[in-house]
Amino acid sequence: MSVHTKQRFQRDKEEVIRLTQDLVRIPSVYRPGQPDGNEAKVAQFVYDYLKKLGLEVYLEEVEPGRPNVIGILDSKQPGKTLLFEGHTDVVTEGDPSAWTCPPFEARIVGNRMYGRGSNDTKGNLAAAITAVHSIMRDGEKFKGKIILCIPCDEEGMMIGIKHFIDRGWAKGVDGAIICEPEENQICIAQKGAMRIVLKTFGQMAHGAIPLSGVNPNTRMARVICELEKLEEREKQRLDQHPLLGWPSITPTILQAPVKGEPQINVVPDQCLTTLDIRTIPGQDHETLCAEIQGILDNLAARDPDFRAEFEVIEDRPWTKTDKEDPIVQAVAKAYTQVTGKQPVYNGVPGATDGTFLHLAGVPIVTMGAGNREIPHHIDEYIDLDELALTTQIYRQAALNFLNGE
Repeated sequence: MSVHTKQRFQRDKEEVIRLTQDLVRIPSVYRPGQPDGNEAKVAQFVYDYLKKLGLEVYLEEVEPGRPNVIGILDSKQPGKTLLFEGHTDVVTEGDPSAWTCPPFEARIVGNRMYGRGSNDTKGNLAAAITAVHSIMRDGEKFKGKIILCIPCDEEGMMIGIKHFIDRGWAKGVDGAIICEPEENQICIAQKGAMRIVLKTFGQMAHGAIPLSGVNPNTRMARVICELEKLEEREKQRLDQHPLLGWPSITPTILQAPVKGEPQINVVPDQCLTTLDIRTIPGQDHETLCAEIQGILDNLAARDPDFRAEFEVIEDRPWTKTDKEDPIVQAVAKAYTQVTGKQPVYNGVPGATDGTFLHLAGVPIVTMGAGNREIPHHIDEYIDLDELALTTQIYRQAALNFLNGE
């Protein structure tokens, strides 16, 4: 490593650590109806930061108090467009007293920074911003332009990235790096996701005289057992994906009655479950929905009192990017250039904002610093040396991609 490279590495490391701390210290858990219960403050901070760097910057409100930030570094030369994507929202910290370090203090202990969002994904957002700043500071020559896409609501229904796409920002983007904690592994596939609300209907009755009503809970139990069989059939049909593992159909919420107070001696009139379905290449979401409807139809054919319905409230397809795609090649080469090692390829077990960029026709690769099992945990942390490496990988990947190397 040359003296100049070492100096740049240290300069950028100091910036990415400082910026990550600044971001983590601005809570951005979405809490509807609460003052400052959104991403507005952190988005404004990022907007101001990018402005000071000299980027072309836009702040677009998706919903009240929930803005996207878009930053652009344009070479003014014809060429490709690269997009870095990193969201501003974080999940709830839960009980702050359960944390070893306060969740929004961004305390550094040894070589780790602790705090909600340090890993998922404010550290990686800071790395992308620092990488772009590093290119600017060093006067690196490149063609085309870099877009920093910094949306709200990745942890929810992903309204931020949907708004970004609807506004036309994804048009003409040739490749995107999704900045998520993946231990700097190069993730070229990600699971699809369907969220389903399923209800069974019954008739209220006294718990001592259950046959005078219709119990929706026992009907729901039958549905869940059949869904477990469907999951097993899909596993047998597809086998384990080399990057993504097994498909799954997971009941998550079970609620009865759906409205009103539960009572131990009352048969409720409805039962609700939510399904978190994760899919892998080879599964078709429409076909899965038809299979679920078939389960309900078969149960109804055997039980005249069986009534059920379901609604798909979110549908995110699985994604796959070829290893030979230019964006994958650029990131893989950058990884080797920075670390001296061969890249490790993997898949993302969950959906990301990249899902919708993929649907918009943008080739994506997901990569970033952070233990991939730490997001949403108490005492979430980011390794600072790994974060510094990520910054340099992002920087070099951008130059590789835009200059066609």
